[in-house]
Formats: sequence, structure tokens, C-alpha cells
Amino acid sequence: MTNSNSTFVPPEWADQTAVWTAWPADPDEWNGDLDPPRRDIAALIEVLAAHGNRVRLLVNGDEATRTAKAAVGDNAELVPAKYGDIWLRDTGPVFARGSEGLAALRFKTNSWGGKYDLPDDATVGDDIARLTGWPIRRFDFVLEGGAVDHDGHGTILTTRQTLLNPNRNGWSKDQAEAALTEAFDAKKIIWIDEGLKNDHTDGHIDNIARFVGEAKVVCQAPTGDDDPNAETLEAIATILERATDALGRPLQVFRIPGVGRYVNPAGEISPASHMNFLIANGVVVVPVYGTPSEAAALAALQEVFPDRKVVGVSSRGLLGSGEAGGGSFHCITQQEPRV
Repeated sequence: MTNSNSTFVPPEWADQTAVWTAWPADPDEWNGDLDPPRRDIAALIEVLAAHGNRVRLLVNGDEATRTAKAAVGDNAELVPAKYGDIWLRDTGPVFARGSEGLAALRFKTNSWGGKYDLPDDATVGDDIARLTGWPIRRFDFVLEGGAVDHDGHGTILTTRQTLLNPNRNGWSKDQAEAALTEAFDAKKIIWIDEGLKNDHTDGHIDNIARFVGEAKVVCQAPTGDDDPNAETLEAIATILERATDALGRPLQVFRIPGVGRYVNPAGEISPASHMNFLIANGVVVVPVYGTPSEAAALAALQEVFPDRKVVGVSSRGLLGSGEAGGGSFHCITQQEPRV
């Protein structure tokens, strides 16, 4: 697979200019209660700022501006913007470099397969790109940023459940690989079959497997005899242990304890995951849920990231219940690489 554009998506552990995120502003998207997700985001921003990261926080409307300022103070730069909800990993641009210079890659959105059609989700990525000054490069197919993970050498992790889902582009595997090559100059694609149960995104990769360094990946191990994702987590590890990257190197696979069976306030099994961490300058912010697995998961990730501080932050408000929430810190952020 070749691509004359030679697009390079920096890995998440590369130096960053800023972390972009957004303030929840629509009560209808959060069961009428914005306080729980706002608490989680304010805590995330506090940790990022404490480690010297520049945080640019989108705010939609006067109420959002006022409450965000009260909650985060000087820890973030408030940026007025229109957006449907806060899932900027999927609706924001993917920042890339290549033979044609800098590019904010922009893809079509169809509301995660038609499930959450919100105003301004289709345009907020353009707004972020303009605010950064990165030129936009458009692609005429649906793709969410959380559906793909990059190692910086043209290796991409993704899932069949998302990319080959009829509710996205209706792609065959060959068509999906051609599209990833066009957009990202993909040289090797590692396919995982499916994600966590009840994942609103139809199995995004950033909830189950992540690149964390040169030829290094992290995935989860089952926790407890009643882990609803036990079979899936074992299958993911098996695929990764047999895989090589774009440079032909076998992957070193680190497994951390999964969350296990997590039931939300509505009584539903939720896709809670320690994998939805954000790698930023000097720190890795890991979602935790008050479960017995979190201390061991944080300790395991600290060994994976010896040069960064690993910090657990509650993400129960972001995970939400029912139609509200469903994601965590990686889902609500997009890193802007340092030029």
C-alpha cells in the first residue's frame, strides 16, 4: 500500500502544543444533569495543567462559559465554539504532517452510525483546525478519530466492528484498507474483531488497545469471574501477541487489569475501560471508576510509562448511563502535536 502524500500522524506520546477538549453544555445529552461530567472534565484539566500542558477548552454559550470559568479558573484557555457534544476525539480534526506540509485531516461524520445526530458536530472539527492554523485536508468518507490508533510509522490499530459496520461506509475490508492508506499512508493495519459490550461507538479501538511506544501496545486482561468482556479481551491479546508493526517488529504486549463487570446507575453493563487514557506532556490521565481493579491498573501503566506520571481520575460522570455519556478522557480530547 502506498500513498504519494506520505502522511504522518504523530503518535500520542510525541510532544504536544495543546490538548483540546470541550465543556458539556446541553443538559438533554446528560440526563438533565451536567454536574457529573463537568466534575470529571475539571479534574482532568487540573491534572493536565499541573504538568504544564496547555488546555484549550471549547465553551458553547454564556452559561457554559460562566460555569467553565468557575470550575477550571486559569487551568484552561476558554474558546467560544459551537458543538453538539464533547466527543472531540471523533468530531475534531486528526493532526498530521507529510510531504505536503501540515494538515488537519477532516472526515465525514454520520453521528456514530446515525445514533446521535447533534447540531454542529459536523463543523466543530473545521473550527478547531482554523483556530490552530493548520490547513484542512478533507476526505469523503465517514471516520471517527477514536476508531483508529497510530504508532507514528504507518501502523494502525482498528476494529472490524466499527470500520466494517454497515452503519458507517458499508466497506469491505479491502475498501477500508484503501481508505486508511489514502488518509494516513497506512502501511500495516492490525484488525481487532470487536470492542466492549454496549459501547455506543460500535467498538472503538481506543477503549480496548493502544500504542504506547515503539512496537509497544497495551490491552486489558479480564477482572473477576463475571467479566462480561472476558472472551473479547483474551481474543484481543492473542491477535496483538501474533502481530508485527509496519517495520516488521513483533509487538511487545502489556496487559493491565480491566475494569471488570461495571453496572451504571441505570442497571446496565457499561463499557468502562482503563484503556481510554490520555497521553499528554509529562502525564498519562487514566479513567477510574471506584473498582478494585484501578490500583493495579494504574501501577501497571506506570511501568509502561516510566517517564510520565500516571494519574487516575474519576470518569464515572463521563461514562454516564442510558443514552448519556459512554466515553472517557481519550474520547473527549484531541491532542495538537508540536510543530
